Amino acid sequence: MYDEPDASGEPEESVKSGESRQGGAGGPGDATPASGGPGHRAGGPKRPAGRGRRVLRWTALSLSVLILGTAGAGYLYYEHLNGNLTRKPLTLGDNQLKHRQNAEGRTPLNILLLGSDSRNSERNLELGGSRRDVGRKPLADVQMLLHLSADRDSLSVLSVPRDTKVTIPECTDPEDSTVHPQSTGKINSSLQYGGPGCTVATWMELTGIPVDHFMMIDFAGVVDMADAVGGVPVCVDANVHDSRSGLRLEKGETTIRGEQALQWLRTRHGFGDGTDIGRARAQHMYMNSMVRQLKAGTKLTDPGKLRSLAEAATEALTVDDGIEGVKDLYDLGNELKQVPTERITMVTMPWEYSDGGSYVVPKPGDAEKVFSLIRDDIALDGKDKPKKEKKTSDPAAPAGEIPVQVRNGTRTVTLGPVNGRAGSIAEELRRLGFAQAGTDPEEAPQADTTVSYPSEDLRGDALAVAEALGLPERSARQSAGVEQVTVVVGADWREGNTYPEQPVSEEDDERGAPESAKALNGDEEKCMNVNPAHTW
Repeated sequence: MYDEPDASGEPEESVKSGESRQGGAGGPGDATPASGGPGHRAGGPKRPAGRGRRVLRWTALSLSVLILGTAGAGYLYYEHLNGNLTRKPLTLGDNQLKHRQNAEGRTPLNILLLGSDSRNSERNLELGGSRRDVGRKPLADVQMLLHLSADRDSLSVLSVPRDTKVTIPECTDPEDSTVHPQSTGKINSSLQYGGPGCTVATWMELTGIPVDHFMMIDFAGVVDMADAVGGVPVCVDANVHDSRSGLRLEKGETTIRGEQALQWLRTRHGFGDGTDIGRARAQHMYMNSMVRQLKAGTKLTDPGKLRSLAEAATEALTVDDGIEGVKDLYDLGNELKQVPTERITMVTMPWEYSDGGSYVVPKPGDAEKVFSLIRDDIALDGKDKPKKEKKTSDPAAPAGEIPVQVRNGTRTVTLGPVNGRAGSIAEELRRLGFAQAGTDPEEAPQADTTVSYPSEDLRGDALAVAEALGLPERSARQSAGVEQVTVVVGADWREGNTYPEQPVSEEDDERGAPESAKALNGDEEKCMNVNPAHTW
Protein backbone atom coordinates (compact mmCIF):
# COMPACT_ATOMS: atom_id res chain seq x y z
CA MET A 1 0.00 0.00 0.00
CA TYR A 2 2.87 2.36 0.77
CA ASP A 3 5.25 1.37 -2.07
CA GLU A 4 2.97 1.60 -5.10
CA PRO A 5 5.07 3.14 -7.95
CA ASP A 6 4.01 6.15 -9.95
CA ALA A 7 3.58 6.08 -13.71
CA SER A 8 7.36 6.09 -14.28
CA GLY A 9 7.89 3.05 -12.11
CA GLU A 10 9.56 5.05 -9.32
CA PRO A 11 8.41 4.67 -5.70
CA GLU A 12 5.93 7.19 -4.24
CA GLU A 13 7.32 10.27 -2.47
CA SER A 14 6.20 8.91 0.90
CA VAL A 15 8.65 6.02 0.53
CA LYS A 16 11.46 8.26 -0.64
CA SER A 17 11.06 10.58 2.31
CA GLY A 18 10.94 7.53 4.57
CA GLU A 19 14.32 6.39 3.16
CA SER A 20 15.79 9.80 3.75
CA ARG A 21 14.69 9.74 7.36
CA GLN A 22 16.45 6.37 7.72
CA GLY A 23 19.84 7.84 6.86
CA GLY A 24 19.89 8.64 3.14
CA ALA A 25 22.00 7.07 0.35
CA GLY A 26 24.54 4.56 1.46
CA GLY A 27 23.17 4.44 5.00
CA PRO A 28 21.38 1.65 6.77
CA GLY A 29 18.13 2.58 5.12
CA ASP A 30 19.45 1.97 1.56
CA ALA A 31 17.90 -0.65 -0.68
CA THR A 32 19.42 -2.35 -3.71
CA PRO A 33 17.43 -3.07 -6.88
CA ALA A 34 16.27 -6.61 -7.48
CA SER A 35 14.78 -8.30 -10.48
CA GLY A 36 12.12 -10.15 -8.60
CA GLY A 37 11.41 -12.72 -5.96
CA PRO A 38 9.89 -12.57 -2.53
CA GLY A 39 10.14 -9.14 -0.97
CA HIS A 40 11.30 -7.58 -4.23
CA ARG A 41 9.70 -5.72 -7.09
CA ALA A 42 11.15 -4.60 -10.41
CA GLY A 43 12.09 -0.93 -10.43
CA GLY A 44 11.58 -0.52 -6.67
CA PRO A 45 13.70 -0.65 -3.55
CA LYS A 46 14.29 -3.66 -1.42
CA ARG A 47 12.69 -3.20 2.00
CA PRO A 48 14.90 -4.08 4.97
CA ALA A 49 13.54 -6.29 7.71
CA GLY A 50 11.37 -4.38 10.20
CA ARG A 51 11.29 -1.13 8.18
CA GLY A 52 7.83 -1.75 6.73
CA ARG A 53 6.48 -2.38 10.20
CA ARG A 54 7.97 0.90 11.46
CA VAL A 55 6.39 2.84 8.55
CA LEU A 56 3.07 1.15 9.23
CA ARG A 57 3.26 1.96 12.93
CA TRP A 58 4.12 5.63 12.30
CA THR A 59 1.38 5.91 9.70
CA ALA A 60 -1.18 4.28 11.98
CA LEU A 61 -0.12 6.60 14.82
CA SER A 62 -0.41 9.66 12.57
CA LEU A 63 -3.84 8.53 11.40
CA SER A 64 -4.95 7.94 14.98
CA VAL A 65 -3.85 11.44 16.00
CA LEU A 66 -5.60 12.91 12.97
CA ILE A 67 -8.83 11.01 13.66
CA LEU A 68 -8.81 11.86 17.35
CA GLY A 69 -8.03 15.50 16.57
CA THR A 70 -10.84 15.69 14.06
CA ALA A 71 -13.24 13.98 16.45
CA GLY A 72 -12.19 16.40 19.18
CA ALA A 73 -12.81 19.35 16.90
CA GLY A 74 -16.17 17.87 15.94
CA TYR A 75 -17.06 17.39 19.59
CA LEU A 76 -16.05 20.96 20.42
CA TYR A 77 -18.15 22.28 17.53
CA TYR A 78 -21.07 20.12 18.67
CA GLU A 79 -20.77 21.57 22.17
CA HIS A 80 -20.48 25.05 20.64
CA LEU A 81 -23.81 24.55 18.84
CA ASN A 82 -25.39 23.25 22.04
CA GLY A 83 -24.15 26.37 23.82
CA ASN A 84 -25.86 28.56 21.22
CA LEU A 85 -29.29 27.34 22.30
CA THR A 86 -31.29 29.20 24.95
CA ARG A 87 -33.53 26.96 27.09
CA LYS A 88 -36.55 27.83 29.21
CA PRO A 89 -39.24 25.82 31.08
CA LEU A 90 -41.83 24.13 28.85
CA THR A 91 -44.91 25.26 30.76
CA LEU A 92 -45.60 27.52 33.71
CA GLY A 93 -49.04 26.01 34.28
CA ASP A 94 -49.87 23.53 37.02
CA ASN A 95 -50.39 20.53 34.77
CA GLN A 96 -49.17 19.04 31.50
CA LEU A 97 -51.84 17.44 29.37
CA LYS A 98 -51.09 13.89 28.23
CA HIS A 99 -51.38 12.32 24.81
CA ARG A 100 -53.69 9.41 24.12
CA GLN A 101 -51.91 6.38 22.74
CA ASN A 102 -53.22 4.88 19.53
CA ALA A 103 -53.87 1.17 19.02
CA GLU A 104 -50.15 0.57 18.36
CA GLY A 105 -49.09 2.41 21.52
CA ARG A 106 -47.66 5.43 19.65
CA THR A 107 -48.38 9.08 20.43
CA PRO A 108 -48.38 12.26 18.32
CA LEU A 109 -45.81 15.05 18.67
CA ASN A 110 -46.86 18.69 19.16
CA ILE A 111 -44.41 21.59 18.80
CA LEU A 112 -45.45 25.22 19.39
CA LEU A 113 -43.60 27.69 17.15
CA LEU A 114 -43.44 31.28 18.45
CA GLY A 115 -42.25 34.47 16.77
CA SER A 116 -41.13 37.17 19.21
CA ASP A 117 -41.28 40.89 18.36
CA SER A 118 -38.50 41.79 20.82
CA ARG A 119 -36.60 45.02 20.11
CA ASN A 120 -34.29 44.50 23.06
CA SER A 121 -31.10 44.22 21.04
CA GLU A 122 -29.50 46.62 18.58
CA ARG A 123 -30.02 44.26 15.68
CA ASN A 124 -33.66 43.50 16.50
CA LEU A 125 -34.28 47.23 16.91
CA GLU A 126 -32.70 47.91 13.52
CA LEU A 127 -34.83 45.21 11.88
CA GLY A 128 -38.06 45.87 13.78
CA GLY A 129 -38.01 49.63 14.14
CA SER A 130 -40.35 51.07 16.79
CA ARG A 131 -37.73 52.51 19.14
CA ARG A 132 -40.52 53.21 21.64
CA ASP A 133 -40.74 49.44 22.23
CA VAL A 134 -37.16 49.16 23.50
CA GLY A 135 -37.32 47.71 27.01
CA ARG A 136 -40.86 46.40 26.58
CA LYS A 137 -41.33 42.70 27.18
CA PRO A 138 -41.84 41.01 23.80
CA LEU A 139 -45.15 39.82 22.36
CA ALA A 140 -45.63 36.51 20.55
CA ASP A 141 -47.22 37.80 17.35
CA VAL A 142 -46.68 34.50 15.51
CA GLN A 143 -48.05 31.31 17.09
CA MET A 144 -48.29 28.02 15.23
CA LEU A 145 -48.75 24.50 16.56
CA LEU A 146 -47.11 21.70 14.54
CA HIS A 147 -48.94 18.40 15.05
CA LEU A 148 -47.07 15.33 13.80
CA SER A 149 -49.42 12.35 13.71
CA ALA A 150 -48.66 9.25 15.77
CA ASP A 151 -48.09 7.21 12.61
CA ARG A 152 -45.85 10.01 11.22
CA ASP A 153 -47.91 10.07 8.01
CA SER A 154 -49.26 13.64 8.25
CA LEU A 155 -48.44 17.08 9.64
CA SER A 156 -51.12 19.57 10.67
CA VAL A 157 -50.21 23.20 11.44
CA LEU A 158 -52.62 25.40 13.40
CA SER A 159 -52.18 29.19 13.65
CA VAL A 160 -54.05 31.23 16.24
CA PRO A 161 -54.49 34.97 15.47
CA ARG A 162 -52.48 37.20 17.80
CA ASP A 163 -55.62 39.15 18.83
CA THR A 164 -57.49 36.07 20.09
CA LYS A 165 -59.13 36.76 23.45
CA VAL A 166 -58.07 34.06 25.92
CA THR A 167 -57.73 33.22 29.58
CA ILE A 168 -54.06 33.53 30.51
CA PRO A 169 -53.40 31.28 33.53
CA GLU A 170 -51.39 32.26 36.56
CA CYS A 171 -47.71 32.16 35.61
CA THR A 172 -44.57 32.63 37.70
CA ASP A 173 -41.68 34.21 35.84
CA PRO A 174 -38.71 31.81 36.16
CA GLU A 175 -36.27 34.73 35.84
CA ASP A 176 -37.39 36.91 38.78
CA SER A 177 -40.13 34.80 40.47
CA THR A 178 -42.80 37.44 39.75
CA VAL A 179 -46.26 35.87 40.04
CA HIS A 180 -48.64 37.01 37.30
CA PRO A 181 -52.23 36.24 38.35
CA GLN A 182 -54.78 34.73 35.97
CA SER A 183 -56.08 37.31 33.53
CA THR A 184 -57.95 37.80 30.27
CA GLY A 185 -56.20 39.32 27.28
CA LYS A 186 -54.84 38.82 23.78
CA ILE A 187 -52.94 35.58 23.32
CA ASN A 188 -49.83 37.37 22.05
CA SER A 189 -49.44 39.10 25.45
CA SER A 190 -49.08 35.75 27.26
CA LEU A 191 -45.35 35.85 26.45
CA GLN A 192 -44.98 38.84 28.77
CA TYR A 193 -46.07 36.86 31.84
CA GLY A 194 -43.04 34.68 32.34
CA GLY A 195 -41.95 33.80 28.81
CA PRO A 196 -42.87 31.04 26.36
CA GLY A 197 -43.87 28.66 29.16
CA CYS A 198 -46.85 30.90 29.90
CA THR A 199 -47.84 30.91 26.21
CA VAL A 200 -47.70 27.09 26.22
CA ALA A 201 -49.97 26.99 29.29
CA THR A 202 -52.36 29.42 27.56
CA TRP A 203 -52.50 27.24 24.44
CA MET A 204 -53.32 24.14 26.45
CA GLU A 205 -56.11 26.02 28.22
CA LEU A 206 -57.54 27.29 24.92
CA THR A 207 -57.32 24.10 22.87
CA GLY A 208 -57.00 21.16 25.28
CA ILE A 209 -54.09 19.97 23.12
CA PRO A 210 -50.92 18.69 24.85
CA VAL A 211 -47.73 20.57 23.90
CA ASP A 212 -44.46 18.59 23.90
CA HIS A 213 -41.97 21.29 22.91
CA PHE A 214 -41.73 24.93 21.91
CA MET A 215 -39.29 26.83 19.71
CA MET A 216 -39.15 30.63 19.67
CA ILE A 217 -37.36 32.90 17.20
CA ASP A 218 -36.88 36.69 17.01
CA PHE A 219 -36.45 39.14 14.10
CA ALA A 220 -32.70 38.59 13.74
CA GLY A 221 -33.19 34.82 13.81
CA VAL A 222 -35.69 34.94 10.96
CA VAL A 223 -33.25 36.96 8.84
CA ASP A 224 -30.31 34.64 9.56
CA MET A 225 -32.36 31.50 8.89
CA ALA A 226 -33.71 32.89 5.61
CA ASP A 227 -30.16 33.68 4.50
CA ALA A 228 -28.87 30.30 5.62
CA VAL A 229 -31.33 28.37 3.45
CA GLY A 230 -30.50 30.59 0.47
CA GLY A 231 -33.88 32.29 0.13
CA VAL A 232 -37.47 31.13 -0.29
CA PRO A 233 -39.65 31.70 -3.40
CA VAL A 234 -42.99 33.46 -2.78
CA CYS A 235 -45.66 34.84 -5.11
CA VAL A 236 -48.06 37.81 -5.07
CA ASP A 237 -50.98 38.41 -7.45
CA ALA A 238 -50.17 42.14 -7.81
CA ASN A 239 -47.41 44.62 -7.04
CA VAL A 240 -47.38 45.10 -3.28
CA HIS A 241 -45.91 47.79 -1.04
CA ASP A 242 -46.50 47.88 2.72
CA SER A 243 -44.69 50.94 4.06
CA ARG A 244 -45.02 49.74 7.66
CA SER A 245 -43.10 46.50 7.17
CA GLY A 246 -41.09 47.76 4.20
CA LEU A 247 -42.16 44.92 1.90
CA ARG A 248 -42.11 45.87 -1.79
CA LEU A 249 -42.47 43.16 -4.44
CA GLU A 250 -43.47 42.99 -8.08
CA LYS A 251 -46.33 40.80 -9.23
CA GLY A 252 -45.35 37.15 -9.67
CA GLU A 253 -42.70 35.01 -8.01
CA THR A 254 -39.69 36.38 -6.11
CA THR A 255 -37.08 34.57 -4.06
CA ILE A 256 -36.88 36.45 -0.78
CA ARG A 257 -34.08 36.21 1.75
CA GLY A 258 -32.74 38.03 4.76
CA GLU A 259 -34.60 41.18 5.77
CA GLN A 260 -37.03 40.82 2.88
CA ALA A 261 -38.16 37.46 4.28
CA LEU A 262 -38.79 39.14 7.65
CA GLN A 263 -40.85 41.81 5.90
CA TRP A 264 -42.97 39.13 4.24
CA LEU A 265 -43.61 37.34 7.52
CA ARG A 266 -44.48 40.59 9.35
CA THR A 267 -46.67 42.19 6.68
CA ARG A 268 -50.38 42.32 7.39
CA HIS A 269 -51.58 45.60 5.83
CA GLY A 270 -50.42 44.50 2.39
CA PHE A 271 -52.25 41.17 2.30
CA GLY A 272 -55.88 40.07 2.26
CA ASP A 273 -58.11 42.41 4.25
CA GLY A 274 -55.16 44.04 6.02
CA THR A 275 -55.62 42.05 9.24
CA ASP A 276 -53.59 39.45 11.08
CA ILE A 277 -55.59 36.75 9.27
CA GLY A 278 -53.96 37.61 5.93
CA ARG A 279 -50.56 37.63 7.60
CA ALA A 280 -51.09 34.09 8.93
CA ARG A 281 -51.89 32.90 5.39
CA ALA A 282 -48.71 34.52 4.05
CA GLN A 283 -46.71 32.77 6.78
CA HIS A 284 -48.24 29.43 5.79
CA MET A 285 -47.26 30.02 2.15
CA TYR A 286 -43.70 30.89 3.18
CA MET A 287 -43.36 27.78 5.36
CA ASN A 288 -44.77 25.50 2.67
CA SER A 289 -42.37 26.89 0.10
CA MET A 290 -39.38 26.52 2.44
CA VAL A 291 -40.35 22.93 3.28
CA ARG A 292 -40.63 22.06 -0.42
CA GLN A 293 -37.16 23.45 -1.04
CA LEU A 294 -35.53 21.74 1.92
CA LYS A 295 -37.16 18.44 1.02
CA ALA A 296 -35.85 18.78 -2.53
CA GLY A 297 -32.35 19.13 -1.03
CA THR A 298 -31.49 22.15 -3.13
CA LYS A 299 -30.19 24.16 -0.18
CA LEU A 300 -28.36 21.50 1.78
CA THR A 301 -25.71 20.10 -0.58
CA ASP A 302 -22.97 22.57 0.37
CA PRO A 303 -21.19 21.83 3.70
CA GLY A 304 -20.64 25.57 4.17
CA LYS A 305 -24.37 26.20 3.88
CA LEU A 306 -25.06 23.37 6.29
CA ARG A 307 -22.74 24.95 8.85
CA SER A 308 -24.37 28.32 8.29
CA LEU A 309 -27.80 26.78 8.80
CA ALA A 310 -26.65 25.02 11.98
CA GLU A 311 -25.16 28.24 13.37
CA ALA A 312 -28.19 30.34 12.41
CA ALA A 313 -30.70 27.83 13.76
CA THR A 314 -29.03 27.31 17.13
CA GLU A 315 -28.26 31.00 17.70
CA ALA A 316 -31.80 32.01 16.71
CA LEU A 317 -33.77 29.54 18.81
CA THR A 318 -35.07 29.58 22.34
CA VAL A 319 -36.32 26.08 23.13
CA ASP A 320 -37.89 24.25 26.06
CA ASP A 321 -35.70 22.49 28.57
CA GLY A 322 -36.81 19.10 27.23
CA ILE A 323 -34.60 19.75 24.17
CA GLU A 324 -31.12 19.09 25.52
CA GLY A 325 -29.13 19.94 22.42
CA VAL A 326 -28.69 19.76 18.67
CA LYS A 327 -29.07 15.98 18.65
CA ASP A 328 -32.64 16.39 19.90
CA LEU A 329 -33.26 19.00 17.21
CA TYR A 330 -31.78 16.63 14.63
CA ASP A 331 -34.02 13.80 15.84
CA LEU A 332 -37.09 16.06 15.69
CA GLY A 333 -36.13 17.05 12.17
CA ASN A 334 -35.85 13.40 11.15
CA GLU A 335 -39.34 12.78 12.52
CA LEU A 336 -40.81 15.73 10.64
CA LYS A 337 -39.13 14.99 7.32
CA GLN A 338 -40.91 11.64 7.04
CA VAL A 339 -44.12 13.46 6.10
CA PRO A 340 -44.64 13.98 2.34
CA THR A 341 -45.50 17.56 1.38
CA GLU A 342 -48.93 16.52 0.09
CA ARG A 343 -49.84 15.44 3.65
CA ILE A 344 -48.94 18.81 5.21
CA THR A 345 -51.98 20.97 6.00
CA MET A 346 -51.86 24.50 7.43
CA VAL A 347 -54.95 26.18 8.89
CA THR A 348 -55.93 29.24 10.90
CA MET A 349 -58.25 28.83 13.90
CA PRO A 350 -61.81 29.61 12.76
CA TRP A 351 -62.67 32.92 14.42
CA GLU A 352 -65.16 35.77 14.68
CA TYR A 353 -64.86 39.34 15.94
CA SER A 354 -65.62 40.25 19.55
CA ASP A 355 -65.68 43.38 21.72
CA GLY A 356 -66.43 45.68 18.81
CA GLY A 357 -63.64 44.24 16.70
CA SER A 358 -60.79 44.73 19.20
CA TYR A 359 -60.55 40.96 19.74
CA VAL A 360 -61.28 37.78 17.86
CA VAL A 361 -62.66 34.67 19.56
CA PRO A 362 -62.91 31.02 18.45
CA LYS A 363 -65.83 30.46 16.10
CA PRO A 364 -68.37 28.21 17.87
CA GLY A 365 -68.40 24.69 16.50
CA ASP A 366 -65.73 25.15 13.83
CA ALA A 367 -62.86 26.08 16.14
CA GLU A 368 -63.65 23.25 18.52
CA LYS A 369 -63.79 20.85 15.60
CA VAL A 370 -60.23 21.79 14.58
CA PHE A 371 -59.02 21.43 18.18
CA SER A 372 -60.79 18.08 18.48
CA LEU A 373 -59.32 16.74 15.24
CA ILE A 374 -55.83 17.50 16.51
CA ARG A 375 -56.54 16.05 19.96
CA ASP A 376 -57.90 12.91 18.31
CA ASP A 377 -54.90 12.73 15.94
CA ILE A 378 -57.03 13.03 12.81
CA ALA A 379 -55.32 14.77 9.88
CA LEU A 380 -56.78 18.14 8.92
CA ASP A 381 -56.61 17.25 5.22
CA GLY A 382 -59.30 14.58 5.68
CA LYS A 383 -57.14 12.02 3.88
CA ASP A 384 -56.40 9.60 6.69
CA LYS A 385 -56.81 6.04 5.56
CA PRO A 386 -60.07 4.68 6.96
CA LYS A 387 -59.47 2.25 9.78
CA LYS A 388 -60.30 -1.31 8.94
CA GLU A 389 -63.62 -2.13 10.53
CA LYS A 390 -64.57 -5.67 11.36
CA LYS A 391 -67.46 -6.80 9.17
CA THR A 392 -69.18 -8.14 12.26
CA SER A 393 -68.32 -6.52 15.55
CA ASP A 394 -68.38 -8.54 18.73
CA PRO A 395 -71.60 -7.87 20.59
CA ALA A 396 -71.35 -6.17 23.96
CA ALA A 397 -71.31 -8.35 27.03
CA PRO A 398 -74.13 -7.90 29.54
CA ALA A 399 -73.67 -4.56 31.31
CA GLY A 400 -73.07 -6.22 34.66
CA GLU A 401 -70.15 -8.23 33.25
CA ILE A 402 -68.22 -5.28 31.75
CA PRO A 403 -65.37 -4.00 33.96
CA VAL A 404 -65.20 -0.19 33.62
CA GLN A 405 -62.61 2.17 35.06
CA VAL A 406 -63.43 5.89 35.44
CA ARG A 407 -60.79 8.65 35.67
CA ASN A 408 -61.13 12.34 36.46
CA GLY A 409 -59.93 14.49 33.57
CA THR A 410 -61.73 17.73 34.46
CA ARG A 411 -58.65 19.73 35.43
CA THR A 412 -57.64 22.51 33.04
CA VAL A 413 -54.76 24.96 33.16
CA THR A 414 -56.99 27.59 34.78
CA LEU A 415 -59.53 25.38 36.59
CA GLY A 416 -58.77 22.74 39.17
CA PRO A 417 -60.32 19.28 38.96
CA VAL A 418 -63.89 18.75 40.08
CA ASN A 419 -63.35 16.66 43.19
CA GLY A 420 -65.16 13.34 43.18
CA ARG A 421 -66.10 13.57 39.51
CA ALA A 422 -64.86 10.07 38.67
CA GLY A 423 -66.81 8.65 41.60
CA SER A 424 -70.02 10.38 40.50
CA ILE A 425 -69.87 8.95 36.99
CA ALA A 426 -68.87 5.49 38.28
CA GLU A 427 -71.92 5.59 40.55
CA GLU A 428 -74.10 6.60 37.60
CA LEU A 429 -72.74 3.67 35.60
CA ARG A 430 -73.56 1.28 38.43
CA ARG A 431 -77.08 2.72 38.52
CA LEU A 432 -77.29 1.99 34.79
CA GLY A 433 -76.39 -1.66 35.38
CA PHE A 434 -72.58 -1.61 35.00
CA ALA A 435 -72.01 -3.26 38.37
CA GLN A 436 -68.21 -3.53 37.88
CA ALA A 437 -67.67 0.22 37.37
CA GLY A 438 -64.94 1.61 39.62
CA THR A 439 -62.60 4.59 39.83
CA ASP A 440 -58.92 5.11 39.10
CA PRO A 441 -57.27 7.76 41.33
CA GLU A 442 -54.90 8.87 38.55
CA GLU A 443 -55.88 12.20 37.01
CA ALA A 444 -55.97 12.35 33.23
CA PRO A 445 -56.63 16.00 32.22
CA GLN A 446 -58.18 16.35 28.78
CA ALA A 447 -60.66 18.60 27.05
CA ASP A 448 -63.28 16.08 26.00
CA THR A 449 -64.77 12.93 27.52
CA THR A 450 -63.68 9.61 26.01
CA VAL A 451 -64.23 5.88 26.37
CA SER A 452 -61.06 3.92 25.53
CA TYR A 453 -60.66 0.19 25.04
CA PRO A 454 -57.47 -1.91 24.64
CA SER A 455 -58.45 -4.33 21.86
CA GLU A 456 -60.98 -4.58 19.05
CA ASP A 457 -62.92 -7.38 20.74
CA LEU A 458 -63.90 -4.88 23.48
CA ARG A 459 -65.19 -2.20 21.11
CA GLY A 460 -68.77 -3.41 21.57
CA ASP A 461 -68.40 -3.06 25.34
CA ALA A 462 -67.00 0.47 24.98
CA LEU A 463 -69.83 1.51 22.67
CA ALA A 464 -72.36 0.16 25.19
CA VAL A 465 -70.79 2.31 27.93
CA ALA A 466 -70.72 5.37 25.67
CA GLU A 467 -74.35 4.92 24.71
CA ALA A 468 -75.43 4.49 28.33
CA LEU A 469 -73.74 7.78 29.27
CA GLY A 470 -75.12 9.63 26.24
CA LEU A 471 -71.67 10.07 24.67
CA PRO A 472 -71.27 10.22 20.87
CA GLU A 473 -69.94 7.12 19.12
CA ARG A 474 -66.76 8.95 18.15
CA SER A 475 -65.82 9.19 21.85
CA ALA A 476 -65.01 5.45 21.82
CA ARG A 477 -61.49 4.75 20.59
CA GLN A 478 -58.95 1.97 20.78
CA SER A 479 -55.83 2.73 22.82
CA ALA A 480 -52.82 0.70 23.90
CA GLY A 481 -52.61 2.90 27.00
CA VAL A 482 -55.50 1.20 28.84
CA GLU A 483 -56.06 -2.35 30.05
CA GLN A 484 -59.85 -2.35 30.10
CA VAL A 485 -62.77 -0.13 29.08
CA THR A 486 -61.83 3.26 30.57
CA VAL A 487 -63.92 6.42 30.82
CA VAL A 488 -62.05 9.72 31.19
CA VAL A 489 -64.45 12.46 32.27
CA GLY A 490 -63.11 15.51 30.45
CA ALA A 491 -63.32 19.26 31.02
CA ASP A 492 -66.43 19.32 28.78
CA TRP A 493 -68.42 17.49 31.49
CA ARG A 494 -67.69 19.12 34.84
CA GLU A 495 -71.15 18.64 36.36
CA GLY A 496 -74.30 16.54 36.19
CA ASN A 497 -74.91 12.96 35.10
CA THR A 498 -76.19 13.88 31.64
CA TYR A 499 -73.51 14.57 29.06
CA PRO A 500 -74.00 18.17 27.87
CA GLU A 501 -74.92 18.86 24.28
CA GLN A 502 -71.85 20.00 22.36
CA PRO A 503 -71.74 22.73 19.69
CA VAL A 504 -71.82 21.11 16.26
CA SER A 505 -70.21 22.51 13.12
CA GLU A 506 -72.26 22.63 9.95
CA GLU A 507 -69.58 20.38 8.45
CA ASP A 508 -69.30 18.00 11.39
CA ASP A 509 -69.84 14.98 9.17
CA GLU A 510 -66.61 15.71 7.28
CA ARG A 511 -63.28 14.43 8.61
CA GLY A 512 -61.14 17.34 7.42
CA ALA A 513 -60.90 20.90 8.70
CA PRO A 514 -63.97 23.10 8.15
CA GLU A 515 -63.97 25.62 5.31
CA SER A 516 -63.58 28.48 7.77
CA ALA A 517 -60.10 27.20 8.71
CA LYS A 518 -58.79 28.20 5.24
CA ALA A 519 -56.69 25.05 4.83
CA LEU A 520 -53.56 25.24 2.66
CA ASN A 521 -51.93 22.03 1.40
CA GLY A 522 -48.17 21.67 1.38
CA ASP A 523 -48.12 21.03 -2.38
CA GLU A 524 -50.17 24.11 -3.27
CA GLU A 525 -48.13 26.83 -4.95
CA LYS A 526 -50.44 29.84 -4.80
CA CYS A 527 -49.96 33.59 -5.06
CA MET A 528 -50.79 35.74 -2.04
CA ASN A 529 -53.80 38.01 -2.48
CA VAL A 530 -52.66 41.65 -2.25
CA ASN A 531 -54.71 44.28 -0.44
CA PRO A 532 -55.82 46.78 -3.16
CA ALA A 533 -54.96 49.66 -0.83
CA HIS A 534 -51.27 48.65 -0.90
CA THR A 535 -50.42 48.19 -4.57
CA TRP A 536 -48.09 50.26 -6.75
